[in-house]
Amino acid sequence: MLKYVNTSIVFQEVPDEVTLAINISNCPCRCPGCHSKFLWGDVGQELTSEAIEQMMADIRRDITCVCFMGGDADPLEVNRLARTLRRRHPHCKVGWYSGRIRVAPEVDKADFDYIKIGPYLAHLGGLNKTTTNQRLYKRLPDGSFEDITARFWKK
Repeated sequence: MLKYVNTSIVFQEVPDEVTLAINISNCPCRCPGCHSKFLWGDVGQELTSEAIEQMMADIRRDITCVCFMGGDADPLEVNRLARTLRRRHPHCKVGWYSGRIRVAPEVDKADFDYIKIGPYLAHLGGLNKTTTNQRLYKRLPDGSFEDITARFWKK
């Protein structure tokens, strides 16, 4: 079972999108230097399709993307929620920020428009640093994924 601690409407996590970020707890990655240690514990409310529907009822006209921030303890449940979200809200893009180095093979990446992978390594920095190990991918119309990490780098 996935739990979430809070949500925010954000503008920087996914380029060109107004994103509802859902912060999922019980993170197994425990990255040194993590800025979201409050998500390490098994805390919060159960994240269900119904809970997401309630979130969407209040803000669906204001957002263009929903991004699951974590969920690495149960990637198949993140995938199920993404599939349900896509079916119920086809106009809305779906993203997933994972701290793993790769997406679990049993996850259907076609259910996501954006996928960020990579643990946070403080000495390499986050997505906004050219030295980062993290990568954000965008699904293209042909189903392949393009690395768009450089969109975070100031020129």
